Amino acid sequence: MEAQKSTGIPGASKQIGKFLKETREELGKVVWPDRKQLISESTAVILMVILSATIIYFVDSFFKWVSAQVFG
Repeated sequence: MEAQKSTGIPGASKQIGKFLKETREELGKVVWPDRKQLISESTAVILMVILSATIIYFVDSFFKWVSAQVFG
C-alpha cells in the first residue's frame, strides 16, 4: 500500500479564495459615512463614554464613602 500524503484540508485554498471574494463583494455594499457624519457620531460616542465614566466614578465614590462610614 502506498502512504497518502496529507496536504491539509481538501479544497481549503478554494474556500479561502471564495471567502475573500465574497468579503470584497460585501465591503462594496457598505455605505460608508461622510466626514461630517463620522465626526458627529464619534463625538457622540466620546461624550457618552465620558458621561458613563463620570457616573461610575461618582457611584464608586459614594459606595466608598458609605463603606467607610459603616466599617469605620
